[in-house]
Amino acid sequence: MSIRKEEAKDYEIIYSVIKKAFDSTKHADGNERDLVNALRNGDAYIPELSLVAEVDGVIVGHIMFTKAKVEDTVVLALAPLSVLPEYQRQGVGTALIKEGHRIARELNYGYSIVLGSEKYYPRVGYVPADLFGIKAPFDVPRENFMAYKLKDDAGKVCGVLKYAKEFGILTVTCQKSGKKMKSAFARLTMTTLCQIHHLSQMLPGE
Repeated sequence: MSIRKEEAKDYEIIYSVIKKAFDSTKHADGNERDLVNALRNGDAYIPELSLVAEVDGVIVGHIMFTKAKVEDTVVLALAPLSVLPEYQRQGVGTALIKEGHRIARELNYGYSIVLGSEKYYPRVGYVPADLFGIKAPFDVPRENFMAYKLKDDAGKVCGVLKYAKEFGILTVTCQKSGKKMKSAFARLTMTTLCQIHHLSQMLPGE
């Protein structure tokens, strides 16, 4: 397996990978791939941190880190992480995250933030974000809103995370729990938000 930066010629294939990855989950709404396209055309996009994983020359996974802010500090938001269903649970997602972390350190970013499964992301070092003073812009269990300190000398941060505008801050309701929350992932991570409450399966990309 090899990991590299995405190229324009990959966009259509990445679109398909994301679709197939999220089609395998129960709560995806089909807009995940459109969010990636929107982020790619926005100010938060970081070309060096939109990566693909290849096996025998075939793209099987994709990860995107985009710029976010905590007060005046620029941090990273990890979303989405997508792996073809037939390659999940084989370390592809973990490899993409670790390579993203390595590049992020070289680019001098201090923190990466993710909303996801507390069973999965701690394996690569994520801990509840409030341990670093970072708060979610919506109501969510603390164990599912996580951060990773990329550099030992990263400065202290304190405040509410502000996602790229492409995520769209909307109030959504988890259909099963009935819980209302302001979610920067109103489309993309309705899957994750429902998994947070019901833990029916791990995130795509595991």
